[in-house]
Amino acid sequence: MKRVLLALALCAPLYAAADAGAPASAAKDTFVQGDAGAGGAKAAACFACHGPGGNGAINPEWPKLAAQHSSYIYEQLTAFKGGDRKNPVMLGQAAALSDEDMRNLATFFAGQKPVPGVASKDAVAVAEKIYRAGDAARGLPACSACHGPTGAGNAAGQFPRIAGQNAGYSANQLKSYKSGERGAQGKGQMMAAIASKLSDQEIQALASYVSGLQ
Repeated sequence: MKRVLLALALCAPLYAAADAGAPASAAKDTFVQGDAGAGGAKAAACFACHGPGGNGAINPEWPKLAAQHSSYIYEQLTAFKGGDRKNPVMLGQAAALSDEDMRNLATFFAGQKPVPGVASKDAVAVAEKIYRAGDAARGLPACSACHGPTGAGNAAGQFPRIAGQNAGYSANQLKSYKSGERGAQGKGQMMAAIASKLSDQEIQALASYVSGLQ
C-alpha cells in the first residue's frame, strides 16, 4: 500500500503539468467567446488569401489577420456578411459562416503570431509626426490616440491593430475612407473625416510607417 501511495504522489506533478499544457481552445475568448481550436479547423480557406497563420504573404493588398483583435475581426466579418462593408470576395466567404464560425475564426487569428513589416526611411520623415502628434492646424488627431504608440490598437474599443499591416492594404483602406467608400457608419465615420484631410503622399507614408511598427 505504501508503494502505491508513493507512486501516486510521484505521478501527481506530471498530471498537473499535463493539465497546464492543455490546448488554449478549451477556454473561450474574452471578447467574442470564440474557440480557437474550432476556428483553426475552419481557417484553411482563409489562408488562401490571408496567408499561413493569417500573415498576409499572398498579396500585399490583402490584410494580415494574425494577432488582430478578435473583437475587430468578428465585427468586420459581421459587416461583410450583412453587406455593411462592401467586398464581393469577402461577402461570398462570410455568407457561408455562422455566427459561431465567425467568433471561432476571430479567436483563432487573434492568437496567431504576427510577422512584422518594414517601413521606408522616406515614409518615417513624413508620417511619424502625424502618427505621434497629429496636426492641430488641420484638425488631425494623432493616430496613436486610438491605435496606440506601437500600433497595437485597443481590443475593448474595437480599434484595430495596425502594426505590421501590409502597406498596400492600409493605403487602400485610407483611400476608401477618404473617398467615402468606407466610413458610412459607426467609428468608420471618424476615420472618413480624418482620411479626408490627408494627402495621397501622406496616405502612402502612413501606410508604410505603420507596416514597420511592432
